[in-house]
Amino acid sequence: MKPQTIELTARRETAVMRGFLALVLGVAMLFAQAMAVQARGTPEGFADLAEKVSPAVVNITTTTTISTGAGPMPNLPEGTPFDDLFRDFMGPNGNGQPQQRRGQALGSGFVISEDGYIVTNNHVIEKADQISIEFFSGKTLEAKVVGTDPNTDIALLKVESDTPLTYVPFGDSDKMRVGEWVMAMGNPLGQGFSVSAGIVSARNRALSGTYDDFIQTDAAINRGNSGGPLFNMDGEVIGVNTAILSPNGGSIGIGFSMASNVVKNVVEQLKQYGETRRGWLGVRIQDVTPDVAEAIGLDKAIGALVTSVPEGPAKEAGIESGDVIVEFDGKPVPDTRELVRMVANAAIGKPVDVVVFRDGARETVTVTLGRRETAQAAVPAATGPDSREPREMQMLGLTVIPLTDEMRAQLQVEEGTEGLAITNVDEMSGAYEKGLRAGDVITEAGQQKVATAADLQARIDATKEAGRKSILLLIRRQGEPRFVALSLQE
Repeated sequence: MKPQTIELTARRETAVMRGFLALVLGVAMLFAQAMAVQARGTPEGFADLAEKVSPAVVNITTTTTISTGAGPMPNLPEGTPFDDLFRDFMGPNGNGQPQQRRGQALGSGFVISEDGYIVTNNHVIEKADQISIEFFSGKTLEAKVVGTDPNTDIALLKVESDTPLTYVPFGDSDKMRVGEWVMAMGNPLGQGFSVSAGIVSARNRALSGTYDDFIQTDAAINRGNSGGPLFNMDGEVIGVNTAILSPNGGSIGIGFSMASNVVKNVVEQLKQYGETRRGWLGVRIQDVTPDVAEAIGLDKAIGALVTSVPEGPAKEAGIESGDVIVEFDGKPVPDTRELVRMVANAAIGKPVDVVVFRDGARETVTVTLGRRETAQAAVPAATGPDSREPREMQMLGLTVIPLTDEMRAQLQVEEGTEGLAITNVDEMSGAYEKGLRAGDVITEAGQQKVATAADLQARIDATKEAGRKSILLLIRRQGEPRFVALSLQE
């Protein structure tokens, strides 16, 4: 090959390589830019969002009558230096009659309909004699309470306006992900219509309420923000700002907003009935732990374990103590907290299919739900007097004895209940580690009733023969039931 040809070939190869490298670099840059856009997600600002929603956010001022001062006037010598002071404190007549003064409190809220419905926290307007609503435009209207729900700390107010009001819609709080941007707006420390922004720090937080489902955020929330909205970037309300965690009363970046999907149901009921009407199943439940799941042959530690069934919808439908509720109205039940929410959100009088795990198999029962607010649990029927001779026995690190009438009274066990009273627990045993103590009462073992030590031993033997490593005991302490799984391999 001639040198000239070699040089041309080398040039062509170099050009091809340069073109290939340029193509690779171009693709890499495009990929990097796409990843940056996807990962960035940071809004350029919140000005447009704030301008859009501000007309629907309100400041709330409440006025309350407070009684102060009480008790008789101290018997002081006439002309004492403290005479005027005590008369001012005790009242003009010095008779110790309570004096009244007017107190004010501040909060936030938001309009949810053009005809004047407003949502806020119950604690913002609780015991208020007068509620004044200030709008972003400066207009002020008096509000009336439509209804309140202390369980979720939500209140629904109503104002009368000559013109339609700007309002904001609820969003789907279940779609919010940890890390997404949110914006809070309200009346913190009396600084009305203030905006703060942050992200969703966590979801499904529970503080102290039965129906708690809080969104945790680091958007600044302070006193006066209570009842105000937490917005997603589409201008939808995904939470109602309710509480903060703080050692000093100010925001440290741990705020809690009640999830909008909880609030929506409450608001609809308050609007329709002036009160809440939650579904009632009528069971006492506890979470399923891994050892409990193993003891009853359940593949996973899911569902809600029924500890007792008083008179009510569940008992009428055939649900039993020891059942594990794994589905409710076609939806899986991950734990007790979620079951409580499902039942509460279900309609009263609605027939619901409930799937329970019982004796190693799934069964479906249909329950017609009652109303929780008016439910009154009945006392379970007695099973008859105890005529057995008390005899102590030791097993599983426990010393047990059949219940007597005297023991039932002492241990706060319902009359007629059969079972075994625990008189001693070996501190080196698994039973002690699981929290069993003298004074506890065993009423079931392996999901079967026990009245004697022989009954308990029979259930232990049957559980071992079934190849299980632990046995499930139903324990009552001061009348309250709970399940405990004890290892049989000690």
